Amino acid sequence: MPDRAPHPVDRTLPTEEARDLIALVREIVQREIAPRAAEEEDAGHFPREVFSLLSDSGLLGLPYDSAYGGGDQPYEVYLQVLEELAAARLTVGLGVSVHSLACHALAQYGTKEQQAEHLPAMLGGRLLGAYCLSEPSSGSDAASLRTKAVRDGDDWVITGTKAWITHGGVADFYTVLARSGGEGARGVTAYLVPGDAEGLGAAAPEKKMGMKGSPTAQLHFDGVRVPDARRIGEEGQGFAIALSALDSGRLGIAACAVGVAQAALDESVAYATGRRQFGRPIADFQGLRFMLADMATKVEAGRGLYLAAARLRDAGRPFSRQAAMAKLFCTDAAMQVTTDAVQILGGYGYTADFPVERLMREAKVLQIVEGTNQIQRMVIARHLAGPESR
Repeated sequence: MPDRAPHPVDRTLPTEEARDLIALVREIVQREIAPRAAEEEDAGHFPREVFSLLSDSGLLGLPYDSAYGGGDQPYEVYLQVLEELAAARLTVGLGVSVHSLACHALAQYGTKEQQAEHLPAMLGGRLLGAYCLSEPSSGSDAASLRTKAVRDGDDWVITGTKAWITHGGVADFYTVLARSGGEGARGVTAYLVPGDAEGLGAAAPEKKMGMKGSPTAQLHFDGVRVPDARRIGEEGQGFAIALSALDSGRLGIAACAVGVAQAALDESVAYATGRRQFGRPIADFQGLRFMLADMATKVEAGRGLYLAAARLRDAGRPFSRQAAMAKLFCTDAAMQVTTDAVQILGGYGYTADFPVERLMREAKVLQIVEGTNQIQRMVIARHLAGPESR
């Protein structure tokens, strides 16, 4: 079969700078990420060196203020960068999204003094962040978290366990949500915790069906002392900060999902046009042509949905409902497109010799992280019909 390279996505970008940025990302992808993605994922290798390169290239702080080392890029550009990275290797695309999520609290709610002290290193200093909200007994019901933060003079002492932490054990800083007050959402506060804080430890990484190169682990806080100067926002404001970050983070997941789906579509088209049966390419058969058409439509629809939500965010308009819709649709579409890709490749699709089986395994987690798709449906319904009756 001929090796047919896919055409790059034809993107609508707002500036020449954005076009140059996408060109830079594609160069890094082709040179540093894609050639080793399958081998390193199979080996469970975390590509810390790639994140260092992305930091040196100005790609770890794209949506943040240039005064602190960010890229001053609108979300519609940043998300398309994520899509390009995720299409090559989800461990990298999702990792950049998680890092941006970890920076959000300080960038949006920190004091000027906190931002000046910490953000330059977080955005452009080769540091890598993680976001700590979920716990073993509080996932979808995040307001019920049990990790405690107790005031002790000018410090806070944090005790408890966080779960399902992307970059757990390898991050340089953690944005941590802990209970500083009473029950419920109003008793939660946000803190910026150094990765080398005394009393902070990580369990062995989870053994996952996909994204084996991205460490996901529990974090144990055993009396970790954090100065009050590292408290982000007001006491009791943490849950509102977390929800604000998740609205933006869900757009990152949506963009990553479209990247995975685009990669699966590209592989499917290349295979179907090169594989011959009954004397002609299998792409000539209407059943497969219709599958490819449906896959391409889902990819384009998902891209349009996350970009529409991003443009609302860039304009300073409410976008929570649209973010939930984008996360829901794009991740469901990625699961369907990657499953169809395995079907199109037949027996080859079920082997590790082709990337579509890995893409299908990776797509599954995107329906779960940063709010399951059942939670997204609840969010959307609340915007439409109001809160549920009690």
